[in-house]
Amino acid sequence: MQALLAFSRAIDRLNAFVGRYCIWLIFAATIISAANAVVRKIFNYSSNAFLEVQWYLFAWSFLVAAGYTLLQREHVRIDVLNSRLSKRTQVWIDIFGFALFLTPVCILVLWLGIPMLITRFESGEVSGNPGGLIRWPVWVALPLGFVLLMLQGWSELIKRVAFLKGVGPDPMGRLSSKTDEEALIEALRVQAEQERLATAAGTPSAAAR
Repeated sequence: MQALLAFSRAIDRLNAFVGRYCIWLIFAATIISAANAVVRKIFNYSSNAFLEVQWYLFAWSFLVAAGYTLLQREHVRIDVLNSRLSKRTQVWIDIFGFALFLTPVCILVLWLGIPMLITRFESGEVSGNPGGLIRWPVWVALPLGFVLLMLQGWSELIKRVAFLKGVGPDPMGRLSSKTDEEALIEALRVQAEQERLATAAGTPSAAAR
């Protein structure tokens, strides 16, 4: 179990890193949008490339940051009934959701999306709009985003199984008011310290249990 928890922490660090820098994609899209508006007003000039690169960046930001959003538990949830259930029942619902819904959907998207990306790359598909951009760079965000989302789903699955086995913290607990990076670093530090103390005390491993 400890090896799986280490794998989970590595995924969390990866998606925290990605999420930290995805904000720059939004910033770039904002700058390009403002520059496009200024150029259009002052010089009476515009280009479809300016418009398309904005939605390219937007597509990249929300697709690639999907795993980070799951890490922060910010995806939309319907808690009308779920919040009335016991903690263990909620955890079991999440386990079934990650294993039987999120993972198969991600695999299906990758199975369908990767061949489409390859086709568009090989054909050099270009936007049909005058002055438009090539299309394959925005298609890269689709498999990349769903790989990160699927990995984060596995990380959340591992955390919940560890919680049920009594070797992991509550994965449903409230998030700290610290910044995202500080909260993640603190959580990883505490978990690593707990594992170190358990090893030093000779606590049986999950496999031994």
